[in-house]
Amino acid sequence: MRITTWNVNGLRAALKKGFGDCLARISPDVLLLQEIRSLPEQLPPEWIDPEGWTVYWHPAEKKGYAGTAIWSRLPVEFLGFGIDGKPDPDGRVVSARVQGVHVVSVYLPSGSAGPAQQQSKEAWMKRFLPWARKMAQSDNPVILGGDLNIAHTEQDIFYAKGNEKNSGFLPHERQWFTRLLKAGWHDLVRGHFGAIDGPYSWWSNRGNARQLDRGWRIDYLLGNERASQKFQDASVDRAAGITVSDHAPVTIDLEIDPTDR
Repeated sequence: MRITTWNVNGLRAALKKGFGDCLARISPDVLLLQEIRSLPEQLPPEWIDPEGWTVYWHPAEKKGYAGTAIWSRLPVEFLGFGIDGKPDPDGRVVSARVQGVHVVSVYLPSGSAGPAQQQSKEAWMKRFLPWARKMAQSDNPVILGGDLNIAHTEQDIFYAKGNEKNSGFLPHERQWFTRLLKAGWHDLVRGHFGAIDGPYSWWSNRGNARQLDRGWRIDYLLGNERASQKFQDASVDRAAGITVSDHAPVTIDLEIDPTDR
């Protein structure tokens, strides 16, 4: 099973920049989208209910903002929106089950716009951690995929020293991420690539960051213990991150028995 997570930075814009071609090239079985920033009815008709896919949209109540979705080529069971059934007006979490694998598309808030946004981000982090800790203990494979807006280590950001006081690389945010992993989650992409710088998944539009590959790794595919046992491969499609979105799609392959449910 191939699972891809991608913050598309506005799906309507991404469709005009080659999203469809990139999707065909990557060829995931399950696609976890973040920052769709649109209602389904605002999309071209062929993308509202794309052929060959079952889609669960979770747009934000505020138009042009946030939102997530899960697309699946395989039989899929919808599990719900949000955390523990609580309201999710920004459309930040959607869950489904595909061939016995519980998949979650997550878009953690950014705090870079100012103190109020950072407070909102940290309140969301406080809610998310116990929920994620509980999910990690599942006997079934679980994948949390999405834009978590935190670079965990110095290897996950090009210029660590210059960003120590910036949202997304604050010491207490990084400590939170460590606690998340200690709760039972495996950073599958980092485990695959090992102790290297990157591979980055987001780049600023300033200073030729994209062209020079001076980015942040903030898009993750985390697996619980059962999912990590099924892990096979991982990749980051930087080219799609340059042409379609400011984020690259991140992909993993799991060895799943097709008879699993």
